[in-house]
Amino acid sequence: MNKLTIDNNPNLEVWWKQAQQKVDRLMTRELELAPHATRDGEYDGLTLDNWISGFWPGMLWIYYDMTGDIKYHDAAWDWDIRMERLMLEESRFHHDVGFQYLPTSILKYKLTGDADGKRRGLAAANFLAGRFNLAGQYLRAWNRDLPGWAIIDCLMNLSLLYWAAEESKDPRFSHIATAHADMALQHMIRTDGSTCHVAVFDPASGELLEYKGGQGYSPESCWSRGNAWALYGMANTYRYTGDTKYLQASQRVANHFIASLPDDMVPPWDFHVPNSDTEPRDTSAAAIAASGLLELAKLSSPEMGAVYHKTAEHIIASLSKGYSAFSEPEHEGILHGATGHKPENTNVDVSLIYGDYFYVEALAKLRGWKHRIF
Repeated sequence: MNKLTIDNNPNLEVWWKQAQQKVDRLMTRELELAPHATRDGEYDGLTLDNWISGFWPGMLWIYYDMTGDIKYHDAAWDWDIRMERLMLEESRFHHDVGFQYLPTSILKYKLTGDADGKRRGLAAANFLAGRFNLAGQYLRAWNRDLPGWAIIDCLMNLSLLYWAAEESKDPRFSHIATAHADMALQHMIRTDGSTCHVAVFDPASGELLEYKGGQGYSPESCWSRGNAWALYGMANTYRYTGDTKYLQASQRVANHFIASLPDDMVPPWDFHVPNSDTEPRDTSAAAIAASGLLELAKLSSPEMGAVYHKTAEHIIASLSKGYSAFSEPEHEGILHGATGHKPENTNVDVSLIYGDYFYVEALAKLRGWKHRIF
């Protein structure tokens, strides 16, 4: 496994402190709802059963871990407690409980030993495992009348199942995670490293029926954030399983992502959209890919790892210099230029909390953060 030195770019500490100032600024609001997307510079709020609810407390836990400042600990502590209460009601929890409970309950447990954090994490893993479709070998996406849908994003949630398998010594969790990863290898990651967003199966027979564009331009295109999810998710799957087919898949996706980037290293919202130079960028895809590339760099050969690590550094530098809101103290987000759902024209050219989270996560990794959670 490749061991890489921590980046010694003097700007890194500046960007870390500037991001911390943004976190401190948002903490003054004592948020009850989960920050999601900016409106006129202020984060809106969604209920804690929404898929994005773990990212804000996840940023707080990272800053607590890296600084030891109790204010971040105290601000983050109750989020998973309040999330769990909603699990007892009619809610919107679905395949993304990994995004919700990995940066809250499980990181809390790793940092503090909180037994309830461990319990909540295992309960979330049981919930996710219950969404597995045996016939199609996939984890069902969303809660609408779509029992046959699987999406590329879910590769990131597999870490919840692998963690649960290790923590509980129950291999059923890892069996399900690996089955879903194999499905994605077969049906969702193309030979050139591009990815689809949605695969639709017959939920009774498991037969693949069709592909849908989802948040991408078309069923045949490559939504850049989905490409980043696959890059990162397959690297994680290799780390947990040791099976080189997942490492090779992550590298294939990473090579596609890197080769498709424009000069400033921030992708358009879809790599295959016509006239991509004039289309909105997606800084959240860039931040996710940067953090994923740092994981992949550690798992790859020294030569390949150096390329992935340096690319991640370049992406973070471009985001920090060209897309950050560091010079705008009243703007609550860290990164401008994120695209949520371009086909529906929602949350285009805004700050998105998951883009901010993965930017902070990548910065933390460059500064030596050890408590990976995805």
